[in-house]
Amino acid sequence: MRKIWTGFIAVVVLSFIALIWVGTEIYQTQPPIPETVKVKGSNETIYTKKDIQDGQNVWESIGGMEVGSIWGHGSYVAPDWTADWIHKEAVYLLNYWAKKDFNTNYDALDEENKAALKARLVKDIRTNTFNEKDQSITISKERKEAIESNSAYYANIFSKGHEKYAIPEGALTDTEKLAKLNAFLFWTSWAASTERPGQEYTYTSNWPHEPLINNTITPDSQIWSGFSIILLLLFIGILTYYYIRNHEKGEAVTNPGKDPLLDLKLFRSQKAVLKYFLVISLLIVLQVVLGIITVHYTVEGQAFFGFNLSEYLPYSISRTWHTQLAVFWIAATWLATGLFLAPIISGKEMKYQVFGINFLFIALLIIVLGSMLGEWLGVHQFLDLTTNFFFGHQGYEYMDLGRFWQIFLGIGLILWVVMVGRHVLYGIHKKDDSKHLLSILLIAVVAIGMFFFSGLMYGENSSLPVINYWRWWLVHLWVEGFFEVFATVIIAYIFSRMKIISTKTAGKTAIASATIFLAGGIIGTLHHLYYSGTPVQAIALGATFSALEVVPLTLMGFEIRENWNLLKKNVWIQRYKWPIFFFIAVAFWNMVGAGVFGFLINPPIALYYIQGLNTTAVHAHTALFGVYGMLGMGFILICLRLYSNIPWNEKLVKNAFWFLNGGLILMVVLSLLPVGVIQAYTSITKGYSFARDPELLYNPTVQTLKWMRMIGDIVFSLGIVCFCWFVVKTTIKAIKQKS
Repeated sequence: MRKIWTGFIAVVVLSFIALIWVGTEIYQTQPPIPETVKVKGSNETIYTKKDIQDGQNVWESIGGMEVGSIWGHGSYVAPDWTADWIHKEAVYLLNYWAKKDFNTNYDALDEENKAALKARLVKDIRTNTFNEKDQSITISKERKEAIESNSAYYANIFSKGHEKYAIPEGALTDTEKLAKLNAFLFWTSWAASTERPGQEYTYTSNWPHEPLINNTITPDSQIWSGFSIILLLLFIGILTYYYIRNHEKGEAVTNPGKDPLLDLKLFRSQKAVLKYFLVISLLIVLQVVLGIITVHYTVEGQAFFGFNLSEYLPYSISRTWHTQLAVFWIAATWLATGLFLAPIISGKEMKYQVFGINFLFIALLIIVLGSMLGEWLGVHQFLDLTTNFFFGHQGYEYMDLGRFWQIFLGIGLILWVVMVGRHVLYGIHKKDDSKHLLSILLIAVVAIGMFFFSGLMYGENSSLPVINYWRWWLVHLWVEGFFEVFATVIIAYIFSRMKIISTKTAGKTAIASATIFLAGGIIGTLHHLYYSGTPVQAIALGATFSALEVVPLTLMGFEIRENWNLLKKNVWIQRYKWPIFFFIAVAFWNMVGAGVFGFLINPPIALYYIQGLNTTAVHAHTALFGVYGMLGMGFILICLRLYSNIPWNEKLVKNAFWFLNGGLILMVVLSLLPVGVIQAYTSITKGYSFARDPELLYNPTVQTLKWMRMIGDIVFSLGIVCFCWFVVKTTIKAIKQKS
């Protein structure tokens, strides 16, 4: 075991050293926010630093990443504002010069004159005019006119609305806020179109793809993409060899003739946990309803089958709540599972456990309802910018809730760590074969509480590269990293208590699995940051280690087979058939959703063209729900099965399982993936802005594919109804049955 623990510690320590090193580089080399943006040859100031920073806060207050995207991060209905601004500015300048020099539009010129004007454009746009001494940016008079044209265009969109962007009329009417919002949009486009000092690529490594200004993929992105694929193949081979050689070497166990957990001692605190499952079921249903509304905005813009829903529930809010509730209910499921299993692990119920569970339950309700209300108030501009930051809408996908609610949730997590951790620590002190398994569980529990606070590491006026760096610490490390370790250990622990595998083998397997996950997962966080104003190190390390994240997922077929074989061992295991089926689904979607569709967008050469397109939505749905959602549902079922011997409605849970998986497959195959492929082709051949343009997204073919999603959505929704109805009925019966 010493070698296994040494490997685990070395991987974690070295990985965080690398991740933090890149973080320091991001702080030091991020695109500067100038004190002033001045017009060349005059003293006129277009924007100030305060304008840009306030503009970022305004953008956050209207929904931020839930209204289009910036640098590819955000929602998909409205444009990527950076790419859109760059393209419109470039077209304006080319037409301006063409009319001035040739008295015609740019498109009417011959190739030679087009080339001359394009060269002038590239020089004007890509030349870095940032002055270190007075911290200013200088722009040409022509560019000033282009900026004014763009500003008028975007002010009109946000004040009068844009149906195809699902932006309602009156989204932002304050002229001062509109001007500052444009200052922020200008800065994001400046960073994405201006070359880094001493380099031939922009602060965003030439993202987005825009042929008019020679924003094309860099050699670094191409080289590290190839290297990542080579590493992927190499380590798949190594891990497969290791797996085949060692997976049968676990300690032998006596095959029990009856269920070892049948007479499990139950505690009052476990009954207190059951009410979580009732609320979680409600959150799941609400999240799916909001998902239906959100996706419908992509075909009707601001209406829901003719009803002007956006007047009351704009797209930015429906999508915010849809994504946020997914995180809430999945995390709540996993946390409730930890609370449920805690007294089983220690063999006793510690003081104030029931009180703590009830307190956390009330806190969860307050955080969910309070943050949702705050976001609605913020987007409707009822809060000033600072109040919005703390109580309203922070504007960042999966981290939309205000800072106050984040802190509140963080305090709740600390309490959860104490409540679960003390039981695990007590179990470790028994010094039996479960010591190592419980030790890695304790590490995962503490890490879940600790790493949530990475989301508090930036402030109201922090720059976008810094915010994205810490945001992905939370979204990637917290959820995909340590929650995944927690889930792996919990499943291993349950199977060891069933005596399906020995406790000693479970401990070794859990630590080894955690090491493999984190070897790619920690540094792999950087694959979200290739083109977010970060240095080239993010591309090099992110590409290399995100490829390693995929390696263990390629072996999920073996896990599916082994879980399936469990059901054949003994008749009593059929009692756990449906929790095991959901774990099998987790393995399948890990392989397909996280593995195949994850790697589809992971290499820099792929992400350069398809970041923020429907290919991202394919990965998001199949990984977030397919893996983490299915896992949460499996945890609910295992807890209910352990708590009660009440016969289950097998038909209801069976329908839930097949409808959920079938619906998710249909959703992807009939709609999301085909639309993503069409967008990807457009992005590669014409430029990124065209892939997000209404002309493409509202053409008949794409609209038909969007409507086709209804088939998968209906099947999936039937699965949600069956599952939640089953959980509510079974939970109520369990609560009534036990005293």
